[in-house]
Amino acid sequence: MNESFENIIPMLRRFAYSLTGSSADADDLVQATFEKILTKGLPDDVEILKWAFKVCRNVWIDEYRSRKVRQNATQAPELQEQAAVEQQTQHESQALLTQVNSAMHTLPNDQRSILSLVALQGMAYKDVAAILEIPIGTVMSRLSRARNSLLNLVRPTELEENA
Repeated sequence: MNESFENIIPMLRRFAYSLTGSSADADDLVQATFEKILTKGLPDDVEILKWAFKVCRNVWIDEYRSRKVRQNATQAPELQEQAAVEQQTQHESQALLTQVNSAMHTLPNDQRSILSLVALQGMAYKDVAAILEIPIGTVMSRLSRARNSLLNLVRPTELEENA
């Protein structure tokens, strides 16, 4: 039988579908099979059809084992606890960000603009002074007052506990 890759594809696809039960997964499996065959090459004295089925089966076994390991890993209790902790941390960070944003809007405009330029934009004091056309000492004092006000607004209980 004269076998070429074009003739093998439909047969291999049906075989892959029987292994995976999904046409999308079967297509991926056929692609991985041909990738492996083309990368590794064909041994001498081998029938291409039989070799392709063997490679396809082995690729599927590797994939099946990988999926099983990944599935077991996602169901491991220690990983689920870690995900819950990460989610809680993310919620706390979001709540803190919302609190800081609200506190920023309670600051006077002159303090908020300086805090924004220095802390958010990363500008140097002299650049902020040049932009706002005020002395650098004024920038520093307004920035200090803004930071203190922000701390008092965001975490007043922590500051009281540490005092």
